[in-house]
Amino acid sequence: MTNPNPPRTTSSEDDDSNAELAGPACVMTFNASDPSGAGGLAADITAIASVGAHPLPIVTGAYARDTAEVFDHFPLDEDAVAEQARGILEDVPVQVIKVGFLGTPESVSAVAEIAADYADVPLIAYMPSLSWCEEGLADLYLDAFRELMLPQTTVLVGNHSTLWRWLLPEWANERSPSARDIAKAASDMGVPYTLVTGVPLPDQFVDNVLATPQAVLSSQKFERFDAMFSGAGDTLSAALAALIAGGADLSAAASEALGYLDRCLDGGFRPGMGNVIPDRMFWAQPEGDAEEDDAAADEARTPDVFDLPAHDTKH
Repeated sequence: MTNPNPPRTTSSEDDDSNAELAGPACVMTFNASDPSGAGGLAADITAIASVGAHPLPIVTGAYARDTAEVFDHFPLDEDAVAEQARGILEDVPVQVIKVGFLGTPESVSAVAEIAADYADVPLIAYMPSLSWCEEGLADLYLDAFRELMLPQTTVLVGNHSTLWRWLLPEWANERSPSARDIAKAASDMGVPYTLVTGVPLPDQFVDNVLATPQAVLSSQKFERFDAMFSGAGDTLSAALAALIAGGADLSAAASEALGYLDRCLDGGFRPGMGNVIPDRMFWAQPEGDAEEDDAAADEARTPDVFDLPAHDTKH
């Protein structure tokens, strides 16, 4: 089905006013509310806004959690999820859809139906670890996501360990599956591109690989941080969605999103007694020593904004 919200065309007389009204690219994100601010919609909103796009957040449920662990999740009814999304989709042209944790197989079905109705809008799907979830419920959710959402997905994002156990549960080779092996399993379900994070490498390094079954399109190696983080996957996938929405090609967007995540983790902080949270607004933090002299403190200072491609949004 073609996009019910095609780009609006105007006469040349309206060009100047439309340029002022166009604004940033819009990214619709489906995710759960996270009271810790580590992941979920909190991560999506701040990451999308930080790289210059406008978030359209759709609440799929709410976590009960602290900064260390998830205790429970309270899903919204699938009709409530769908009504939120369709109301905005009928009003606002959306450049990219990002899907996080949807909560139930019923909500997976509802969001997959929406994605099918807007098949020309790229969809970035992130699969988080569901180790906190009761095994039977997690299996039902994963089965529904594999069968219904993956055929609608443009780019699947996930940690190497999570995607391995989900997509290749019967892997029997002595070596770990490569990013291309995982991309092949995702491709069998209709996913053209897979971004695999946290691929173990020697000497305390990890690789992050954008792959298809045929090739590695890009990869970036980072040194492991000596900390436990919450929210890294949502941060990465949201930034990737926003960069694609802004007009970057996929390989460039993946590289920029990984670089952005690395800066977020480097500036990470621990607001409670649990895990470290990425600082998705690192560029807005004041620079310099707290004991700067008065003259320097009075000077106007420009934040160290992360350098991202300019948007070319068409509304």
